[in-house]
Amino acid sequence: MSGTADFSDQVVIVSGGAQGIGKGISSAFASRGAHVVILDIDEEALAQQQEVLSAAGASALCLRADVAEELDVDASVNHILQRFGRIDVLVNNAGIVDTRPMARRPMEAWDRLLAVNLRGPYLLAKYCETALRRSNPGAIVNIASTRALMSEANTEPYAASKGGLIALTHALAVSLGPEVRVNAISPGWIEVADWKKTSKRSQPHHRSTDLLQHPVGRVGTPHDIAAACLFLASRDAGFITGANFVVDGGMTIKMIYEP
Repeated sequence: MSGTADFSDQVVIVSGGAQGIGKGISSAFASRGAHVVILDIDEEALAQQQEVLSAAGASALCLRADVAEELDVDASVNHILQRFGRIDVLVNNAGIVDTRPMARRPMEAWDRLLAVNLRGPYLLAKYCETALRRSNPGAIVNIASTRALMSEANTEPYAASKGGLIALTHALAVSLGPEVRVNAISPGWIEVADWKKTSKRSQPHHRSTDLLQHPVGRVGTPHDIAAACLFLASRDAGFITGANFVVDGGMTIKMIYEP
């Protein structure tokens, strides 16, 4: 279904869209004719993704913004509306991690992570609400995580933020419907080493045990998340709202016992 989705002349905002999963998402929407607006705090990555999309003939606007800062979000949305006059799709992808043990993690790190990962999506939804309602149907896709459902050690703030994002998803779906549909995608293991800015890019390497953790036999890529995102933002998903789609190659359903 997403393979035929056309977003010609639609305005699509992708936060954190210059690297990793976000880069895959912004590139996918651009390839379907959308005017893509990338909000990102990393200027180097922004410049590189702008160059890539422009070279492909895509319509792209890259803005430096901290999604946790209300003034940044307000100014960015105003800029977008002045430039394009509309907003059709919002993809809340920006996120950060902190894997230090609790004893060594300052509370400022907890606050910053929750601000980016949870406050940011709320702020963008708030400031985009009027334009998304006018689009009718507008769409919001929140990029959550399987870490909302299962955990590794030392991921408390990240897991809490993604669990909160799934709850925010169904709350927004009720508040913004029927004009705006709101859904979440929870990626599993998505390899992004080769989707980073040039100075941080590396060639990924996976062990056979890594692949065997997934019933599909491989680790995920940003293309996998982008495909789900295209579908949820399209009219094909017109009867879907408030849902969380786990896109993880089956990793969270496979029981692994140590021999």
